[in-house]
Amino acid sequence: MTQACPDRKKISSCLVHLGFFCGLTCGNITSILQYRRRSKKEYAMPTEYEKMIAGDFYKPSDPELRALAASSREKQWAFNAEPDRLKRAEIVKSWFGSTGENVAMNPQFVTDYGVNIHIGENFYSNWNLTMLDICPITIGDNAMIGPNCQFLTPLHPLDPTERNSGIEYGAPITIGDNFWAGGGVIILPGVTLGDNVVAGAGAVVTKSFGDNVVLGGNPARVIKEIPVKKD
Repeated sequence: MTQACPDRKKISSCLVHLGFFCGLTCGNITSILQYRRRSKKEYAMPTEYEKMIAGDFYKPSDPELRALAASSREKQWAFNAEPDRLKRAEIVKSWFGSTGENVAMNPQFVTDYGVNIHIGENFYSNWNLTMLDICPITIGDNAMIGPNCQFLTPLHPLDPTERNSGIEYGAPITIGDNFWAGGGVIILPGVTLGDNVVAGAGAVVTKSFGDNVVLGGNPARVIKEIPVKKD
């Protein structure tokens, strides 16, 4: 039988007795306790916000999410009521997850949270932009967004029982540099677009595409490739 270590007084008596019975040293028991404490910390249940941005099922009625949405609504109202474009830009910079220095956005703008939106340098959007950001929306540099465009990350279960329970999930949207969206373009959840993509007016983009293409139609398809001039 293994002898107990005299300096292991903090180990509970039940574990010490169990260690004696099973042939464990006090060092073994201490390691187990440390592992258990570490595991609880590392594998703690994710918050509803963490589930949301990861694309897992989550409850939008969660108090933390409601508070975040309420804060976003205040900034949304302030943005849409502000006539000065430079002041609107400052609101966006204090609101979004990240932005470039040069941002120009017209009202009316609608979003869920704002903090999950990441836009690059030289971002321009025309009237009535919608960006529903339960999952991250990331757009690179030099984006031009026409009027009435929509970037939609939310999804709902197809099963009616699950859908009626109030749970939701989503998928991120990621777009590269030099994106141009004509009026009324809709980008759906999970879409990734490369650099130098043009989406023609009214295009509904349901799947991902690479670099240097013009997209059009519903569902969007490649209309032509863009011969990009090299510097």
